[in-house]
Amino acid sequence: MNKPSTMLPNLLPMAGAPTTMPKATLRLLRVGACAALLLLLAGCALLGSGRSGHASTIYAPDPRVPADPSWPTVDWQLSLSNTTAPRMIDSLRIAVRPTPNELQVYKNASWAKMPSNMLEDALLRALEDSGRIRAVARQGSGIGADYKLVLDLRRFESVYRAGDALPAATIEVNAKLLHARDQQVVATRTFLQAQPASSAAVPAVVDAFEQSLAMVSADLAGWLLVSGDAHERGAHR
Repeated sequence: MNKPSTMLPNLLPMAGAPTTMPKATLRLLRVGACAALLLLLAGCALLGSGRSGHASTIYAPDPRVPADPSWPTVDWQLSLSNTTAPRMIDSLRIAVRPTPNELQVYKNASWAKMPSNMLEDALLRALEDSGRIRAVARQGSGIGADYKLVLDLRRFESVYRAGDALPAATIEVNAKLLHARDQQVVATRTFLQAQPASSAAVPAVVDAFEQSLAMVSADLAGWLLVSGDAHERGAHR
């Protein structure tokens, strides 16, 4: 079982260095330091080509979301605001919650992107690939948006629930759909997905996160299309 590590590294006290040293010893130390530097540079050039107990593996989930046939086709444009999230959650470290009041990170593992960016990318791709919306882009891209989506990412963590031997990749996000012209909140909803991992190993946990990310993105896309479409129909009665 891949056990999570604590977020703060263990610090070891530094031993006191001697104030004087023979010249011969100094020469040997300089030669040794040069050799160590060359080995370090060589190791950097080969980073990722070998296996090391201290090497960090970078994971990049790539969820694909097929369009649901029930999604409406809308004739309006959407801008996506920057997602807000707690700093402890929106991190490149992969968070794990072994108990309800304890948050740790997996050892030697990290995300390629911040969780907030992963959520935005997955949702944007789902909407663009669906062909059900005229245009969608991040805020500040220059499109004239009719609606704005505001996301608050509350959880993006591997959770060991009471009685479960394996963790669940848990994503919780609150969404608000605003009408851009008057900033009226058209709809709001909190989405939660918790996909159990097939094992406690980090690769299995990452696979579970990819599934959770795909499901929450699909839920968000369908909800905002239906909500915006209902608002448009009501406004033009």
